[in-house]
Amino acid sequence: MTSEPQPSFELNPSAHVIKSDEEAIALARALAAEFAAEAAERDRTRRLPVQELDRFSGKGLWAITVPRAYGGAEVSFATLAEVIKIISAADPSIGQMPQNHLAALDAIRATASEAQKKWWFSRVLKGYRLGNAFSEAKSRHVGAFETTLTPDGDGFVVKGEKFYATGALFAHYIHIGAVSPEGKVHLAIVPRDAPGLTIIDSWSSFGQRTTASGNVRIDNVRVDPLGVIPAYLGGENPSSNGSVSQIIQAAVDAGIARAAIEETIRFVRKHTRPWIDSGQEHGHEDVFSISQIGDLEIKLHAAEAVLTRAGKAIDSIIRHPTDDTVAEVSVKVAEAKVLTTEIAILATNKLHELGGTRSTLAEHNFDRHWRNARTHTLHDPVRWKYFHIGNYALNGVNPPRHAWN
Repeated sequence: MTSEPQPSFELNPSAHVIKSDEEAIALARALAAEFAAEAAERDRTRRLPVQELDRFSGKGLWAITVPRAYGGAEVSFATLAEVIKIISAADPSIGQMPQNHLAALDAIRATASEAQKKWWFSRVLKGYRLGNAFSEAKSRHVGAFETTLTPDGDGFVVKGEKFYATGALFAHYIHIGAVSPEGKVHLAIVPRDAPGLTIIDSWSSFGQRTTASGNVRIDNVRVDPLGVIPAYLGGENPSSNGSVSQIIQAAVDAGIARAAIEETIRFVRKHTRPWIDSGQEHGHEDVFSISQIGDLEIKLHAAEAVLTRAGKAIDSIIRHPTDDTVAEVSVKVAEAKVLTTEIAILATNKLHELGGTRSTLAEHNFDRHWRNARTHTLHDPVRWKYFHIGNYALNGVNPPRHAWN
């Protein structure tokens, strides 16, 4: 059974089916305008975005990567990155929520049986959401799993405990990362109300506060064979799986950066006083502030351009991935992750530097931008991105294939 009072979201959804990249972007922009209105207050009071998520998936935006052969729009991954960036600029907690859902869809596309693809893609097109139960807080490292998947009769049993379970609290199905007796990582997808499954809203981070990325306890939960996805094949064989997972993370950070820069410009023009030595009448005339805004714009546009390039690169390997092409795409996505991380941290810091002390007042809640950037950019450490990019360029060494690269 599930824990505590659970969020009251639409249990039997009926979603719009998006037909094109252009429609996806237009719908994302319309929703972003809605989500931005109360984003600061949701962060301040930690009000979970339950109705907002129903709107988000109900508009069909959680299904835009479903292949055309199964009824989806199969948008470009550059479009997917743009959609996530747009939503994240409004509220990055909402923007992060579909990350694991979309990564699971790519694992299903690349590794599942035909029957599994038909079933899960049809569910997603109707508006059903997948929630993550993947990473573990107590294992040796992020890629080590102690959660087990064991054959049992005509199905399987999964047992373990998860943390950083973004989206699980709001999901119709939970996809659990679990290791088979052969040591292979699978996704075990179960209904959120499966007996033995407990979802706990224990997330206490100072950033991304409304993702509810807490704990999931899995006590001998039964799994139908239709829900057991051989995700390990996406790492053993060349696939887009890692790059898809990573580009969504980069897009969230790009959205945080864009929101912070737009907030900075509005605040400096309206509220900031000129420095005593500037000789100017208004804060927006201060030459050093003008220069800093220019620097932020250049770095944001560079990051956005590399993000788009990375999305188009992923498109090129969907049909026929090879060891070499997957490595090249992984490097391009890593470059986007580095640049979006750097501009997110820089922009959220500069908001206060250029806005001045009054920008730190609680009434504005501008510190949420920095808190969100600092929290989310920890997801995949960029210090290792530099290494893999450099090792590929200098020594011809392909990056490792996994969900964090």
